[in-house]
Amino acid sequence: MTILDRLERHFSRFAIPGLIRYVVACNAMVFVLFLTKQPIIEWLTLDPTLILQGQVWRLVTWIFIPNTDSLFFILFFLMFTWWLGDMLEAAWGSFRLNIYYLLGMAGGTLAAFIFGASAGNYLLTFSMLLALATLAPDEQILFLFFPLKLKWVACISLLPLGYNFVTGGVAMQMMIAMCLLNYFIFFAPRLLQQMRSTKQVATRRARFQAASLPDETLHLCATCGITEITHPEVNFRVASNGHEYCADHLPTAN
Repeated sequence: MTILDRLERHFSRFAIPGLIRYVVACNAMVFVLFLTKQPIIEWLTLDPTLILQGQVWRLVTWIFIPNTDSLFFILFFLMFTWWLGDMLEAAWGSFRLNIYYLLGMAGGTLAAFIFGASAGNYLLTFSMLLALATLAPDEQILFLFFPLKLKWVACISLLPLGYNFVTGGVAMQMMIAMCLLNYFIFFAPRLLQQMRSTKQVATRRARFQAASLPDETLHLCATCGITEITHPEVNFRVASNGHEYCADHLPTAN
């Protein structure tokens, strides 16, 4: 039984069913307030200085800040986040999804306090995409109106994030890495096990192929001991004495 299994056994009653739906609803509400020019965003950001001054709600509210002012994009983003949350909750259950999302939040918060990096909730949604793409890589969705498997959607989505990681500074790199810490905590043991299994299968296959090679040869020179395997270019002949020889050692008739 894993640590997560033990935690779920004792604390599953505290899980919030439909957590991601609540997150999506709060994002939508904040977006509407933003459109009405309400000064709401400045009260929600993940600001370590203000948190240490007592504004502790910012530890949570930063995940409700929309990443865009585009109505089209926010609708797509929120529907996609909702769908990912429902799919993961169906696969894992409420408790594990809660833990996964909270670990991502904790990573983003630590990045802000340690490195001064401003995390965005889009990284939490991306971490859910990675999780679902690992669990169901061949699940198909409409991506920009084209049917694509989730594993390819995750790879495409990883490109701009990888670019930001490579070109950004240390703060950006640590923010990305720590917001995706939940993925590595959940899936690193599984991925390592798969790598070990793949290596073991390859080793067993190599041993089987080596064992299946014939020990006997068809031709063997009675003088020098070469065979058609060691010297495939050599011609072999049977002499009058009944023994086989290579062309260089074939006895001449007296």
